[in-house]
Amino acid sequence: MLKLREFSDAAGALSALFLRQADGVLEIVGDGDAEKEPTPLPEGALAAVMARYGAPFDPDATISVIATLDLAGGGTLRHVRHLAGYDVIARDYLVYDAAGREPVCALSVAVARALDHLAAVVRARRAQGESLRRGG
Repeated sequence: MLKLREFSDAAGALSALFLRQADGVLEIVGDGDAEKEPTPLPEGALAAVMARYGAPFDPDATISVIATLDLAGGGTLRHVRHLAGYDVIARDYLVYDAAGREPVCALSVAVARALDHLAAVVRARRAQGESLRRGG
């Protein structure tokens, strides 16, 4: 599992959002929130989000690798920390390295919010489908 972001929830408790791969499917997982039960993401969701928010990754950038998630198809997603010369606090980025493509990086919080939004849509559609099957 790879931690995408950490945040304070509505009650002020520290929560985290994770990405994991189960049977070749990427899932969003939250800690301690029933709404954040493992939710499978649509196929290609990570690639689409990284294409939207990502920029070419500078392989010479000074980074600290925090964690790596091996993806189906031979790609990887790395959670890295980078302290630019003009920043006071290091920032967390995700580096997406898909087979046959140039690696791209994006702020982890932007990627996490986009993937979490997609997971919320999946949960809502699932709930709507269950409601329709029950006749509601």
